[in-house]
Amino acid sequence: MSTAAQLAANLANAQASTGPKSEEGKKRSSLNALKTGLTGRTILMPGDDAQAYQEHVCRFIDEFEPATAREEELVQSLADTRWRLLRIPALEANIYALGQLEFAEKFSIETGPVAAGLIQAHTFLAYQKQFNNLAIQEARLCRRFEKEMAELKQLQAERFDRERRELDEAARLYLAAQQESKPFDPAGFGFECSTEQIERHLKRRAFRMPASNMPKAA
Repeated sequence: MSTAAQLAANLANAQASTGPKSEEGKKRSSLNALKTGLTGRTILMPGDDAQAYQEHVCRFIDEFEPATAREEELVQSLADTRWRLLRIPALEANIYALGQLEFAEKFSIETGPVAAGLIQAHTFLAYQKQFNNLAIQEARLCRRFEKEMAELKQLQAERFDRERRELDEAARLYLAAQQESKPFDPAGFGFECSTEQIERHLKRRAFRMPASNMPKAA
């Protein structure tokens, strides 16, 4: 169980900015963003498990296999956004835990589930602004996640289509070279794929479609 001081610190972290205009207000806003880890550039907070975060990011990289700089940016951002979303339930739980400590005496005449329920309800009312702020941040992060996921899928679909068309053309020239017993260097024709990739592509094509649809030599 966290100490009262730790819970109070977590509650302070749950405060969100309302968009101050003054320089002093902007500084406070920046500090709030740093504390919550839900906004701003800071991802890892004091006490976060850095190893768990790295494993979390690696899972996203393994799943989406980014191949361009923009895809890498999107995958990193998606991982970071998900990490922040996972922090919100812990912040909410910490507020309720703080309420258990702060309002225990208020309902001391009650016992058992009745007391627990009253404390929970009073905590929600007392810290409704903080709960609302967390809900707003969660909705914002979800929108960002969906937008970036859509962009990533679109970019990868376009890249996969380009790669398929390039492999089709490379396979056509490769088969023509084989028929003429000539060596074939993909780089010499401006292709970025290797001969091994072309051969694997031909095998997949042969497995998926009739031989009449195979790339034909010119």
